[in-house]
Amino acid sequence: MFREPMVPREIFFTKGVGKHRTRLQSFELALRHAGIEKGNLVRVSSIFPPKCKIIPKNHGLRRLQAGEITYVVLAEASTDEPSRLVGAGIGLAVPAAGDQYGYISEHHGYGMVEDRLGDFVEDMAATMLATTLGIEFDPDKAYDERKEMYRMSGKIIRTRATVQTAEGDKNGLWTTVIAAAVMLL
Repeated sequence: MFREPMVPREIFFTKGVGKHRTRLQSFELALRHAGIEKGNLVRVSSIFPPKCKIIPKNHGLRRLQAGEITYVVLAEASTDEPSRLVGAGIGLAVPAAGDQYGYISEHHGYGMVEDRLGDFVEDMAATMLATTLGIEFDPDKAYDERKEMYRMSGKIIRTRATVQTAEGDKNGLWTTVIAAAVMLL
């Protein structure tokens, strides 16, 4: 029996933040803020499929149906500590050759401001792709220098990051942040 492979054809990126007295409900509110609360989310790993098209968030959200199995690369972080900085980020690196796969990275944690977290996840995705494509680089160089080397190689066409940060609620409510790459078949 032949089975058609389940390879996503489109992808979109979203992010959100939620606050509530319970951690679970703060997560639900973050999903709502991101627009992906009505799907049954299935976490997948970090491969950006060949020939996959990046679509705008609003187009992707319109395609989702309530109860649908929804494949996501998801980063999430929560805190109930007042003023503690939480962050979740998704990075993407797309190869120039459309028939090759790229990489999606995710990171979640504490204390990283949005710009730093964005550079971090973008760097992780680009570095994973660079090692796959055989691009020579010095891991001790700053990401800005490596990014220029990646672009000059002609093998990596695009990198990007989607990041959500927030400070823990001053009254101790749970604060949850998410960033997601949502895959559509």
